[in-house]
Amino acid sequence: AEAGDAYAQYELGKWYAIGRGVKQDFKKALKWYKKAADQGNPRAQSNLGVMYKNGQGVELDFKKALKWWQKAADQGQARAQTSLGFMYHQGQGVKQDYAKALELFTKAAGQGDAFAQTSLGSMYYNGQGVVQDYIIAHMWFCIAAANGYENAVESRDLTAKKMSSEDVSKAQGLARAWVNVHP
Repeated sequence: AEAGDAYAQYELGKWYAIGRGVKQDFKKALKWYKKAADQGNPRAQSNLGVMYKNGQGVELDFKKALKWWQKAADQGQARAQTSLGFMYHQGQGVKQDYAKALELFTKAAGQGDAFAQTSLGSMYYNGQGVVQDYIIAHMWFCIAAANGYENAVESRDLTAKKMSSEDVSKAQGLARAWVNVHP
């Protein structure tokens, strides 16, 4: 890390952030993440976004969180795309923009991010930026549940109660088809 290796800097930042083998220290985590992020490490950039959003070792700053998540998202980092999508969905630090949230969640969902998949399900369930569609909502909840996201199971089951058995079967078929294309 001291020699300038971005991956080592990211790892050391992570160790300080979670207290793995060292005393937890958000200031030191921030220092190492920043060094790695400045070299373009997308994981470090994403983790800096988390630190700024949550005020860990720094003042809470949505604008800086957005900046770092955008840098990581531009490199295809799924967690950053999801986090950025959440900010647009909620209107935190930016004007609420469901279309942008949908775009970002869709990119991350395609990479297997179960939170993004659940977020897409919620957007279709609630008709946020899209036409309300319980079949598509159920599909996304099925996909996220299959990826191990427990909250999606409850959402899937609640959605199914609003659907006919034929529509549930259709949603399950769509989920299987999506998973076959995105293994």
